[in-house]
Amino acid sequence: MKAAVGSDHAGYTAKLKAIEVLKDLGCEVEDVGTHSEASCDYPDFALAVAERVAHGDAEIGVLCCGTGIGMSMAANKVHGVRAGVCHNDFTCEMTRRHNDANVLCLCSLVVDDRMVENLVRLFVHTPFEGGRHQRRVRKIDDIDRTS
Repeated sequence: MKAAVGSDHAGYTAKLKAIEVLKDLGCEVEDVGTHSEASCDYPDFALAVAERVAHGDAEIGVLCCGTGIGMSMAANKVHGVRAGVCHNDFTCEMTRRHNDANVLCLCSLVVDDRMVENLVRLFVHTPFEGGRHQRRVRKIDDIDRTS
């Protein structure tokens, strides 16, 4: 599995942990930046990851910032991306099972390294349930195509 990973300065250390976990899971990882804790603008990295996922250059994306909210807002502007902010096992499992998310957004001010590891592993290993959820995801995709 290929994963594109990015962060801003606030999510930098969480991104490094996410990369470590993804590689441990056998994923090929592309780190689009940032490469330090120097202040930077999160939309730049959200766009880089989201475009790779949307164009099929990566199967999943992981974005890290202070709250995960800005990253998810920016990433979800890219056609074909379903990014979800996850801060515990339940939200991570459901964003995959029910929403078929393809980008995980982590909030580094809320989760520690152990939780980053748990969330990345869950995101990679949790399948989309399909069924009644497929109809709902199709409706999300329809909104994405027509708005």
